Amino acid sequence: MAYYECPKCKMSVNTTCGKCDADLKDSNLKLDVGKTVRISECPNGHGKIKSPLCCGSDMVCSA
Repeated sequence: MAYYECPKCKMSVNTTCGKCDADLKDSNLKLDVGKTVRISECPNGHGKIKSPLCCGSDMVCSA
């Protein structure tokens, strides 16, 4: 299971796809304006979400 943890307060979450229960994979998405955004995506193509946030920063994935 993909495990995200806040480097500041140590809050953590587990992430899986709601359609197929696969672990979401940590990735980056490059926007047209040149900015890179951290995302979590289903390895089976069911979509992607913005990576979880805590304490105003992206949480770190350890899976």
